[in-house]
Amino acid sequence: MNFKIHRGTKEIGGSCVEVWTQSTRILLDFGMPLVEKDGSEFNSRDYENLPYQKLVEIGVLPNVKGLYDESEPLIDAVIISHPHKDHYGLTDYIHKNVQFYMGKATHELIKISNIFTRQNTHYEKVAYFEKEETFKVGDISITPYWADHSAFDAYMLLVEANGKSLFYSGDFRGHGRKEKVFKWFTHNAPKGVDYLLLEGTTIGRNTEPSKTEEEIENELVKLFKQPDKINLVYTSGQNLDRLVSVYKACLRTKKIMVVDVYVATILEAMSNFGEFPYPSEEYGNIKVMFPYKICRLLNNGGNEKIMFQFKPFKITREQINEQYKDVVFLIRDSMKPEIDKIPNINGGNFIYSMWEGYLQKEKTKKFVDDLLNRDMTMHKIHTSGHADIETLIKLAKAVEPKYIVPIHTFNRKDYAAIFPFPVVEANDGETITIN
Repeated sequence: MNFKIHRGTKEIGGSCVEVWTQSTRILLDFGMPLVEKDGSEFNSRDYENLPYQKLVEIGVLPNVKGLYDESEPLIDAVIISHPHKDHYGLTDYIHKNVQFYMGKATHELIKISNIFTRQNTHYEKVAYFEKEETFKVGDISITPYWADHSAFDAYMLLVEANGKSLFYSGDFRGHGRKEKVFKWFTHNAPKGVDYLLLEGTTIGRNTEPSKTEEEIENELVKLFKQPDKINLVYTSGQNLDRLVSVYKACLRTKKIMVVDVYVATILEAMSNFGEFPYPSEEYGNIKVMFPYKICRLLNNGGNEKIMFQFKPFKITREQINEQYKDVVFLIRDSMKPEIDKIPNINGGNFIYSMWEGYLQKEKTKKFVDDLLNRDMTMHKIHTSGHADIETLIKLAKAVEPKYIVPIHTFNRKDYAAIFPFPVVEANDGETITIN
C-alpha cells in the first residue's frame, strides 16, 4: 500500500491524501486551501472561471490521475471525513462518475450550504458509512471512527490493505460535547498502525489545555445573568457544539435564543441525527428571525418552504427590540441591516465565539467595530475545534504507530519534540510505500 499527501504537510487546510494498491486508488478528503503559497488568504472566487487543467497547472487542484476526466481510469472513491470546506471544498471539480463516501449528516450539511451560499456542491454517486463499520473499496478497507470536532459528523479513518495500515486523524479534539467519544476511542483504538497521519492545527499556538464546552457554557451564563442587556453571539452556524452551549446557557438564565432561518434550518436538520434543540413547540424559547437577504435568496432559489416551516416561531426586529433584556441573538456580519434597526442593542454584550484570526478580515473587523461603536462590550468566549497537544499525544499513544506523519499543520518541525514515536516529515506530492 502506498500513500501521498497532495496538500497539508506544511499548511492547515486543503487536505487531500491519495492511497493506492496495485488495483485500487482512493482519496481521503479533497479540501479547499485556506492560504495561498505566499501565506495570504485563499479566495476561491479568484479561480472560479478557470478550467481544471489550468488549476492543476498552477497548483490549486492536486494532480491526481483519473479524478477530473476519464482520460485515465477513474479513481475508485473519495472519502470525506467531515463537512468543513477545507476537507471537501474542491469536490465540485471531481468527475461526476467518481464514487463518494461520507456520513449522512455530512451530506445534509453540504446540501444546506448549497441552499444558503454560493456553493454548488452536488454528488451523483454517494454512499453513507457508519461509525466503526468497515467498508471496502476494491482491496482497501476503511473503518470510520466518530470524532469529537467543531464540525458535527466528523470521522477519523483507518485504512488497511495487504496487511498494511495507515490512520488518518482528520480533524478532532477531546474537549467538546463529544469528549466521551474521544475517551472511548483511546480505549478501543486500532493498535500498531504503520503510519499515523496526525493533524497538528494547534501545534505552535498555545501549550495550555483547551477549554471545554461546559466551561464555555458557564462563561456564557455569567454574561447572560447581567441585567438590562441584550447579548449578541457571533459564532459559526455549523458549530453544533457551540449552539448547544448557547442554548443551555439560555435555559439556565431563562433567555430567548434568537437564530436566523439559516441556523434554524441546520438545527432542525441535525435533530434527525442527535438531540439538538431546534425551533419547535418542544423548544419554546428558540425563536427565528428572517433576514431580508436570506429570504430573498430562498425565494429566488425556489426554497420558500424552508421559511414557511419556521413561521410559527417568528420573532421580528421590533419584538427583539422590545424584549432585548431577555434576548440572546446569534448573529453574522451579513445580518448588519437588521441589527442596525434594533436601537436597544446599544450598551449590550457582544460575544465573539470564533477563531480570533477571523477578526483580521476587513469585513469582519468593520462589523465588530460598528458594534463596539454602539457602546457594546466585547467578550471573547471560544475554544478550539482542534486537539490541544495533550490530546494529540493521547491519540498517538492510543494507536501506537510505527511512524507519525504531520498533516494539517504549519509547524511540522515541532512534532519530533512532542511525540514518543518516529516522525516522518513528508512533503506534498511525495510517495511513501508501506513495506
